[in-house]
Amino acid sequence: VMIGPTDPAVVGPVLSLLGLAGSLPNAPGGGPAAVSRGRAPDPINSAARKLPEAEEAEVGYAGEARIAQPKRTRTDHVATLGYKIRETHVNIDTPVLEGTGDLPGYRRDISYERNDTARDGLDKDGQYRDQTSPSGQHLLIDMRNLEADFLNSEARLAAAMQGSVTAAGLTMLSYHCHSLHPAGVSCVGVLLESHISFHTWPDEGVITLDMFTTSEKPLLPALPAIEALFGVPRADPDDEGSMLEPVTLWSHELRGFRTEDKRSAHYLDGESDLATWVTSPLEVSYKRQVITVQTEHQRIDIWDIKERDDTPSYEDGLKMGLEPGDPRWLSSEFASPNRLMFQDGNLMAQRGSFYELHESLVPPAMFAHPDPKTVAIIEGGNGASLAQVLRHRSVTRVVLVVADPMLIGISREHLPEMSNCADVPGSAPSCFDDPRVEIVHADGFEYLAAKKLANVDVLIVDTENPERQDELSDPRAVAGLISSLSPDGIVA
Repeated sequence: VMIGPTDPAVVGPVLSLLGLAGSLPNAPGGGPAAVSRGRAPDPINSAARKLPEAEEAEVGYAGEARIAQPKRTRTDHVATLGYKIRETHVNIDTPVLEGTGDLPGYRRDISYERNDTARDGLDKDGQYRDQTSPSGQHLLIDMRNLEADFLNSEARLAAAMQGSVTAAGLTMLSYHCHSLHPAGVSCVGVLLESHISFHTWPDEGVITLDMFTTSEKPLLPALPAIEALFGVPRADPDDEGSMLEPVTLWSHELRGFRTEDKRSAHYLDGESDLATWVTSPLEVSYKRQVITVQTEHQRIDIWDIKERDDTPSYEDGLKMGLEPGDPRWLSSEFASPNRLMFQDGNLMAQRGSFYELHESLVPPAMFAHPDPKTVAIIEGGNGASLAQVLRHRSVTRVVLVVADPMLIGISREHLPEMSNCADVPGSAPSCFDDPRVEIVHADGFEYLAAKKLANVDVLIVDTENPERQDELSDPRAVAGLISSLSPDGIVA
């Protein structure tokens, strides 16, 4: 059996090469035995016929025989149904819907190493596209609980696709949509920067979409708009009059070939904590960006996340009044999300484990000193180490050296539990406002190297992973650190 085109003009040379010219047998329906995949039936020579395996088939549009079924069975694929779907399940020769995008209203800069910039500062809106750098970004999106009619409408889907391209600040060149049988749509949009494509399953209420761009313009800011444009909810079959909430899973990856320096400097690099914990894994079922700020010193990102196997905490159970045996204990739907703080892509704090982390860092050093009165904290702008220090009654002075003044304000607002001193006698609701605390905005290691600290009983270095902290091997910083300690001083 030959699988492929049945046009004699195409098949003839192949059979001739095999020494089988003129030996095409006939199929039960009178046509060639070859099953055509990917070709629409000839409107002249392909009259609708009822095949032996498709006795319950009905004649569809364009003279096509198809199964009369309201829903596509998950196991019924064109590869296994054979004659039941006849020759094709997709309108492949002619797109049902296609069009072109608006022409770009700006000049293209394709000179070497030009990334969204222009000569002489002419590109005020960052609209120049780099077509020469072999790198890009890839955004993958899966959505469910969507309206079936929307997922089966080429026109509505194409409008959502064009709106998504506009929201991402990209340029649509053309788009092409094909309808599937018995349901579904596949579309692709050709972009100046690369492409956007998707496939739908109306019966299941699912769409899978991907957007790839060679532009360095971030794709993540467009995610809320894409969710809004494609997130048309479907009716809840178990609750008349209510709608199901669309569910979104997504992943972002850097693609192509960047230099090692450019990759390590990118906050979404595959080796960054932000990519590893949040933006890359699809199994993180809940991702919500709380805040993103580019300060003078660093980039700060705060995200709320939940993984598929997360379950409610003890505090969640108290809030919802969960009793033993309640099935909600086993569902991530009722678990509170974990809040994570990243600085330049490095994970610096998380709500779910900050207490354990800082309790293991600070108290051992505090208890190792016989009478700690003066304490210095290098960085630690989230306030978690500060809260541990202030719980020791012997402490009379704390010097908190933080380079970025915005970090303290962001921590106060979005992670207030880390700097909570409401239960510390004589303190303030926020540890940052405790009268014993002196806040210095300076680079911590430069501050140590300048020897501006003296007679410190306990010095807490609350920075990122020491393996990434080159300053810890700087002789000037190390000498300043040692000279800042009191005779019984301790470093943690």
